[in-house]
Amino acid sequence: MTRAMRVRALLALAVVALSVYIAVTVPARLGLDLRGGTQIVLETRDSPTATADTRATDRTVEVLRRRIDALGVTEPVLTRSGDRRIIVELPGVQDPREAADVLGRTAQLTFHPVVGAAGASPSGPGQPLPQRPGELVLADEDGRRLRLGPPSLTGADVAEAKAVIDPQNGLGWYVDVEFKDGGGGKWARLTGQAACAALGDPARRVAIVLDDKVISSPQVDREVGCRTGIVGGSTRITGGFGGDEARELALLVNGGALPVPVETVEQRTVGPTLGAEAIRSSAQAAVIGTVLTGLFVIAVYRLLGALAVLALACYGAISYAALAALGATLTLPGLAGFVLAIGMAVDANVLVFERAREEYARRGTARRSLRSALATGFRQAFSAIADSNITTLIAAVLLFLLASGPVRGFGVTLGIGVLASMVSALVVTRALADFAVARAAVRRRPHLSGIGGTGTVRKWLTRRDPDLMGRRRRWLAVSAAALLLAVAGIFVRGLDFGVEFTGGRLVEYSTSSPVDVDRARDALADAGFPRAVVQSSGEGGLTVRTDGMSNDEEARIGEAVGALAGGKAEKVRDELIGPSLGAELRQGALVALAVAVGAQLLYLAVRFRWQLGTAAVVAMVHDAVILVGVFAWLGKPVDGVFLAALLTVIGYSVNDSVVVFDRIRELRAAHGGRSFARVTNTALLQTVPRTLNTGMGAVFILAALAVLGAGSLTDFALALLIGVVVGTYSSMLTAAPLAVEFHARGEARPRGGARRPAGRPAREGEATRV
Repeated sequence: MTRAMRVRALLALAVVALSVYIAVTVPARLGLDLRGGTQIVLETRDSPTATADTRATDRTVEVLRRRIDALGVTEPVLTRSGDRRIIVELPGVQDPREAADVLGRTAQLTFHPVVGAAGASPSGPGQPLPQRPGELVLADEDGRRLRLGPPSLTGADVAEAKAVIDPQNGLGWYVDVEFKDGGGGKWARLTGQAACAALGDPARRVAIVLDDKVISSPQVDREVGCRTGIVGGSTRITGGFGGDEARELALLVNGGALPVPVETVEQRTVGPTLGAEAIRSSAQAAVIGTVLTGLFVIAVYRLLGALAVLALACYGAISYAALAALGATLTLPGLAGFVLAIGMAVDANVLVFERAREEYARRGTARRSLRSALATGFRQAFSAIADSNITTLIAAVLLFLLASGPVRGFGVTLGIGVLASMVSALVVTRALADFAVARAAVRRRPHLSGIGGTGTVRKWLTRRDPDLMGRRRRWLAVSAAALLLAVAGIFVRGLDFGVEFTGGRLVEYSTSSPVDVDRARDALADAGFPRAVVQSSGEGGLTVRTDGMSNDEEARIGEAVGALAGGKAEKVRDELIGPSLGAELRQGALVALAVAVGAQLLYLAVRFRWQLGTAAVVAMVHDAVILVGVFAWLGKPVDGVFLAALLTVIGYSVNDSVVVFDRIRELRAAHGGRSFARVTNTALLQTVPRTLNTGMGAVFILAALAVLGAGSLTDFALALLIGVVVGTYSSMLTAAPLAVEFHARGEARPRGGARRPAGRPAREGEATRV
């Protein structure tokens, strides 16, 4: 064993050992869509007295944190996102109504002197109406309107508030308020001023106002002296409260007032059963898909295939450990990305083994060596591995930078998976393979190694030597027809944008017995929701989507669905997206796609000549449009998860094209005298085994996800399956023919601008780089 081999072996052992240690000792953080709970995204708004800047949002986070602590939620998470947004995660909270109401209340608590009675307001009962400078007109608990003077105290003067019940004196529930030192003096002055008015005079009352609503307006007792007031620094807030109302008021007072108003722009609730089902189905898909992929790789590459499967297991440990060490949140799309990356990790191994097969077959019998063929395979495949993984990393980075929520988590998982796959293939697989081919038993039986033969597909291609590029315009015509069919689907059927892009609310119910969709639509129309979009969701599932739905309306819809099922409808998923956020996400999706295309073109222009880069980008757009068109024809939702799949398909499409173009560049440098079409045809035939084997590895994983997954996971896997099939075709029979056409047109017009006569080959120095 050489020194380099020993270093690689030690490095591989260290990486795997560290990954296993981290995976065992550091648990991964599950997202709410996997463990159940509620996520609420709040956006701060400007008020007449304050601007919703970064400092105001940070103070709002602290107030919300105190409120959530009082709610008793286990392991809540509050983070500021940007200058105005606050993400609140509440594990285990299945009914978000109470949490949303408590979090969204501004809780501006003020204590006012009552100036006198007021007439009816033209704005309607309970509406504030400015009278004189500094005065308000509000309705009291009984609906009578009062003129209130400027506030004498605020919630900042309160030290503590407690919900108390007094059944003996008939007070029921009330809130006991203790003032701070300075607040006690203000309270004495306020009540002393009110005590100067006669009994029965509205001016003898003190109004306690919460968010411009009078919650209590008690009259000062006859025992209180004029200008002396109530001394002692405490009071009671009464108002016919129930226990929950009194506790909520005490919670709001103790938490403090929000410095600026907040608005709920996004709300997601996932039931624990749905999260557990997602984990179970994803785990099953991962096991079954990995086993099938492993058996396929072993059948094709024998001993080295078995070692590659072992390296895949190490890849799983490495990527999981990286997620845990970074504290990344593993979401449902992220889990799907983790499973998908297993299939993609096969690609690097396949690239190496195919190059090693070629090298072993190229050498004469006397010069054949498994060790040297394997070393050459790793060296020659490195460029294609690096280029193809960088294109996927570009898509992952764009998802992280431009997407949000679970889709951003998918980008993180995909990026980590790509890096881990490179470590797995170039370090772990290399160390294992070097050790294996150095054994005497393997050298005596090279066919058992997996690289001692050329393989069935390569033998057939070598024997037939089909001229695919001679029929390039036929392949381009097929691609154009598929493209037109996809575009027709987009215009004829339209796109079913999810709530992320349109705004609105989507609720998924699980029922004990199946509910007919048409009956559900009629029942919801009778209940006052004629425009609700109702769709079936798996066995015994139903989704309802509306432009806007309050919590009370959602309760009514749930009752209607439960009545149709003959029992109770269990809410397993609840998503609310504000219209402003929906427009923002829609714009972000378009920006992400545009930036993806531009970034891929820029990278390919640097790595290859412009004809190849343009051909790859055109093929990538071809794949993306076909995927969107198929979803339009199938009536599948175009949502955030679909966007993640679409950007992944873009990366996969360029990945495949890069491998072909990398071989073209290599052959062009070695055989500069051959025509570009012939070089491209040879490169295509040489890379077909790799393309098919890698595609099969991904298909096993995705098919398992599509069959065993549930809900959005099924649509995600379906989108990627379509992308893999279309991407495999386009890399061979769209990108390559386009590159030949672009090259022919470029060769026909040399740099000076004069058109070269048809049929004349390029002179020395006219050929441009590949």
